Amino acid sequence: MKIGLIGNGAIAGFVRKELEKSEHSLGAILLRPERVAENPKLHVGSVRDLPDDLELIIDCAGHTALAAHGPAILLRGMDLISVSLGALADPNIHRALEKAAQNGGARLHLASGAIGALDCLQAARVGRLQDVTYIGRKPPVGWRGSPAETQLDLDSLTVGARTHFEGTAREAALAYPKNANVAAAVALAGLGFDATQVRLIADADVTANIHEIAASGDFGSFSFRISGQSLPDNPRSSALAAMSVLSKLDQTLQPITL
Repeated sequence: MKIGLIGNGAIAGFVRKELEKSEHSLGAILLRPERVAENPKLHVGSVRDLPDDLELIIDCAGHTALAAHGPAILLRGMDLISVSLGALADPNIHRALEKAAQNGGARLHLASGAIGALDCLQAARVGRLQDVTYIGRKPPVGWRGSPAETQLDLDSLTVGARTHFEGTAREAALAYPKNANVAAAVALAGLGFDATQVRLIADADVTANIHEIAASGDFGSFSFRISGQSLPDNPRSSALAAMSVLSKLDQTLQPITL
């Protein structure tokens, strides 16, 4: 496939390197207009400048980019893979993306990001799913640049753990756009943004990003924990989130998928 990419951060860099080793080709990278001059043969500054022969676009640039470019891409009839699930916590963005996909005859594929067990949640909601809680735990450095800095002195937190957010998945996704895509993924798979409970923790005693889901309902109950490493270029970016983009790409091409 000939693929377009949105973004040039840590996740986009990982995806780009993996694409270069695959049978796919990279046809364009959509960046902010001021960045286009760095590589005018490959970089473009708007959706209208994307080549017509692109078969799929991968968004790795965050909530703002998905909101700004997603509807126009889908209206062009191009399928889109995104890790920016938290953007859908905004009802206006959710509606705009859904309407554009319908009108353009395209699909928005949401990469699961840094969390697993979502297939179990999706199955459980067929019955009566009662409670879903997500707990996100990262080293203090992983919360830099987020609202956690207004709640805690991250630099002085050298021992122990401190909770800096408790609320719904919608509140978490809107307040922590660079950190709470996992909370959004859990919400979309299960009870929705307003019924999914979230707790975010800065923990000086861990070195990995730790995600936990606990759920109960007619099916019974389950808990799930994953300890994931961040990408070397950005402690806020999950390596598994980047890998999930490529996994979703593979799924779109397979005649039989799990």
